[in-house]
Amino acid sequence: MDPVLTLRDLAAWSRPGVALAVLGFPIGHSISPALHNAALADLARTDPRFADWKYFRFAIPAEELPRALPLLHARHFRGLNLTVPHKVLAFGQVAAVAAAARPVGAVNTLHWTEAGWHGHNTDGEGLAAALGETLGCDLAGAHVILLGAGGAARSAAVACLGRRCASLSLANRTRANLDALLAVLAPLGHGIPRRGFDPAAPPADLPAGAVVINATSAGLRADDPAPIDLQRLPRPASVYDMIYNPPRTALLRQAEALGLPCANGLSMLVHQGAKALEIWSGVPAARLAPAMQAAAARALPPA
Repeated sequence: MDPVLTLRDLAAWSRPGVALAVLGFPIGHSISPALHNAALADLARTDPRFADWKYFRFAIPAEELPRALPLLHARHFRGLNLTVPHKVLAFGQVAAVAAAARPVGAVNTLHWTEAGWHGHNTDGEGLAAALGETLGCDLAGAHVILLGAGGAARSAAVACLGRRCASLSLANRTRANLDALLAVLAPLGHGIPRRGFDPAAPPADLPAGAVVINATSAGLRADDPAPIDLQRLPRPASVYDMIYNPPRTALLRQAEALGLPCANGLSMLVHQGAKALEIWSGVPAARLAPAMQAAAARALPPA
């Protein structure tokens, strides 16, 4: 496993070649370097341009992001992925944001330009592809219960509304964050019913047969409780947890016990990562995804 680097390592950076990285806090669980470096090694076998490309991971707390981004730009990192807690924070700290990412209010992929970082968001595309691949679920026409109100939830919500889901129910413990997300979503998906609720007290009239999507960080630690009690919901059609490590969160264990089709976020990681590498390299995501998928299977412990 590649080492976890810090801002101190970045200050002394002198590595030649093309550098890519993921920033987050915590970041020790991330297998993104394994996926991207496997795809880069596969590319380098037939294209020597990629022989000196390397992907790293940096533990960057939220308060260090305003220092880290300019320093990474000055060190000419070609691209960055952002995970918790940086997706929303970075939105206002980049030089430009791609049109498709603006409604999300969060970025998970940054591309180096002379003028500064150009922000993108590949989460929505990754989620839609993952749901179809692992659960046979099409967001179009689906009732969705989405857990969370942070950057990942914003991306998922925009993807759901953009693909014309049947309804969108948002659950979050902090009402202010929930209301803020509902306000962001107000101009999107005209005519699609949406509402917010406290996951500790789900309303009785939630739609049955919904796909439940966890976009919270609840589950990253082995002792984390599930972000919602699935037994308090009308029987869902399926459950998707964006967390991939550990591969079986409390939410997924409960889904299995209830006999619900379920999947973790590994497939989403692969598809959003392949799209990010496409942005940086120009190589189509479909060409990159198989090597990333194989590397993911090797990198994660069995469920």
